[in-house]
Amino acid sequence: MSDFTRMSAVELLAGYRDKSFSPVEVTQALLRQIERCNPAVNAYCLVDEETSLDFARASERRYQSGETKGLLDGVPVAIKDVFLTPMWPTLKGSRTIDPESTLGKEAPCVAALARNGYVPLGKTTTPEFGWKGVTDNPIDGVTRNPWNTDKTAGGSSGGSAAAVPLGMGPLALGTDAGGSIRIPAGFCGIVGLKPSFGEVPHWPPSPFGTLAHAGPMTWTVEDCALMLNVLTEADHRDAQAIPRRDIDYFAEILGEPKELLQGLRIAYSPAFGYVQLDSEVEQAVNKAARLLQSLGAEITEVDPGFDDPLAAFGHLFYGGAANVLREIGKRQRELMDPQLVAVADKAAQLSMLDYLAAVNERTALCERMANFHRKYDLLLTPTLPITAFKAGREVPEDWPSTRWPSWTPYTYPFNLTGQPALSVPCGFSAGGLPIGLQLVGRRFEDATVLRAGQAYQLAAPLTDRRPQLFSADAIEGEQA
Repeated sequence: MSDFTRMSAVELLAGYRDKSFSPVEVTQALLRQIERCNPAVNAYCLVDEETSLDFARASERRYQSGETKGLLDGVPVAIKDVFLTPMWPTLKGSRTIDPESTLGKEAPCVAALARNGYVPLGKTTTPEFGWKGVTDNPIDGVTRNPWNTDKTAGGSSGGSAAAVPLGMGPLALGTDAGGSIRIPAGFCGIVGLKPSFGEVPHWPPSPFGTLAHAGPMTWTVEDCALMLNVLTEADHRDAQAIPRRDIDYFAEILGEPKELLQGLRIAYSPAFGYVQLDSEVEQAVNKAARLLQSLGAEITEVDPGFDDPLAAFGHLFYGGAANVLREIGKRQRELMDPQLVAVADKAAQLSMLDYLAAVNERTALCERMANFHRKYDLLLTPTLPITAFKAGREVPEDWPSTRWPSWTPYTYPFNLTGQPALSVPCGFSAGGLPIGLQLVGRRFEDATVLRAGQAYQLAAPLTDRRPQLFSADAIEGEQA
């Protein structure tokens, strides 16, 4: 049973094809792992075993008849509770949503997964409406880090990120409007991709507008590329999605590290010229940069040359939070995360000129990065300047700011620009907490980002290392 919980999607598919095991066996094993591990981390807010097994049985019958369905037939997937699922309610961590009103509707990502034969494992925890970089909400409580349950998993896709290292699903769906895939990927030691804006259809439109991206969260870059092949399938409901380009991202990452990195010009910026970062993080990412250089990439240490766009991001992002609350009355607001209400109320006082000034700054940043990437194929940075901090907090203890973007300086700039950005594990702190590196590419060059990430993971795999909580013995010890 534990072997199934360790397997990647690619390995599961190979086993299904050669009849070594079935989707039902795998799903049963993962459901037992959820039963054992989830109480410690609160990754899942909804698990419906019978529905998951119904999907698995249907997949098993397809394999028996030789008529399989798409690219992921029988592969279990965890779904962040902001994506509409026809069979399960989508509450987005909020008491203000009527569960019945969400049933029978299907987000584009979920529809694409269904066309490709997935097995849904359940819904994963999110902060209310996905509004912050850690994960807790008024309904489900706090999501914790699988490597140390005293620490945060990050957010807002914290439930999805916490599920993957513990073998509670090889693939997970996340969203990212300011780092919400990459932040928890960095803190939880998994792979997380924010695709280019428009590459993955997303509906209904996010209240955070064009800052918001949907994407894959996985244990390996290989699985990330495979999942992206599915998520990029066209959906007419997203008017801002680009036409499907039929790129086989999985094929793009095949090869040895030196092949994948050949000719790549990578700008390495450990601090952007203004970030204070933890020394352990800096050492781990420095080491990763040297490894990429030794494999043939051309590495130049250089900053991208922009000032911190935090204020502009805040106006646009928190303007989105105000947009969430536009139709929510006073009585319902009393049921909500009070900090979400506070930032939304503050953003509601912004003038149109304040908002347009932020739009202007965003446009200038897009132009600067477009020019920067004329010289460099990729930008390499830490994913985060710190490792995971105490769970249940928005910011670390004794932090100079009260809001989460203040400790995510490497992520939100690329929501403003819409560029693809990948977080890949690159080490651990002395205290055993994961450290991530981020690879950022030109818009719509997601394949380049994935190739470099795959080259790095092939050369420096950390995929055999799992949290102590992964094993049944460790869980029984904690419960005792």
